[in-house]
Amino acid sequence: MGNKNISSRFRRLRQNQPLRDMVCETQLYPKDFIYPLFVIEGDDIIESVESMPGVYRYSVDNLDGILSEVNESGISGVLVFGVPAHKDSRGTEAYNKDGIVQKAISHIKSKYPDMIVIADICLCEYTDHGHCGLVCRDEILNDETLPLLAKMAVTTVQAGADIVAPSDMMDGDVAAIRRELDKNGFINTPIMGYSAKYSSAYYSPFRDAAGSAPGFGDRKSYQMDCRNVKEGLREIENDIAQGADIVMVKPALAYLDIVRAASDRFDYPLAVYNVSGEYSMVKAAAINGWIDERKVVTENLTAMKRAGAKIIITYHALDMAKWLKEEF
Repeated sequence: MGNKNISSRFRRLRQNQPLRDMVCETQLYPKDFIYPLFVIEGDDIIESVESMPGVYRYSVDNLDGILSEVNESGISGVLVFGVPAHKDSRGTEAYNKDGIVQKAISHIKSKYPDMIVIADICLCEYTDHGHCGLVCRDEILNDETLPLLAKMAVTTVQAGADIVAPSDMMDGDVAAIRRELDKNGFINTPIMGYSAKYSSAYYSPFRDAAGSAPGFGDRKSYQMDCRNVKEGLREIENDIAQGADIVMVKPALAYLDIVRAASDRFDYPLAVYNVSGEYSMVKAAAINGWIDERKVVTENLTAMKRAGAKIIITYHALDMAKWLKEEF
């Protein structure tokens, strides 16, 4: 016999899937996602990234297949990273008007003009030392780097980028980019700041994909300390003050407390980056049969949105969009 004294029976709305769907508080949609895309110098290249199963580097002439998949998926767009053939101490290919990322953006927009294209703005993939800024005697130079980031932002927008996303973590980067964009007539181009970007061991597979591992030391002098919450909120507040239109927390899964705190405090669109290490751990466990990939990915991405993210940058984007379409 049931206990007639129980007044709150929460299980009533959990009895079947239609009831659970009707009252669910958080729902994923394909439009929530942005797919990171690696474009490499050369011809006829589709090259797998060993540490990121299912992720590839594409030459521009081989982009059309993945672009068609992105376009049909219903996700919002792509975040483009360039892998140049030439690197030097000043990362000159980053802001070359004919550089790999500029050529890739131009190609994407020529094929799919309505697809949102976000240009990652950073020097790390383009420098021979692998750091995100200029270097002098093993010191990462902040102010001297800013004009180069701003120049890169302008060249990517000239190529067709809809949004620029500085990931360098140099102080003042958003303000420098905003000034240069406005000066060149791009007053309506939004900036997505990698505002609270933490120095993280979860980035390792990305560095394989982009060829961006630092040649010496680490990035702890400019990326954030994982032990700090309030500092991350100050970084976000600072990016907003400098003119950021969208702010970001990176990584996502291991930093959901920062995501929730940022969502509660700032009334701005909030992005998260479900980074390479978070992706690769799921893929490795799934390949070994230890987890149900679809269920774990769905739970992880739901947690990011539940914490307050409006935009989720993830290597799972195309798979998740496909699974969502199967559900509905």
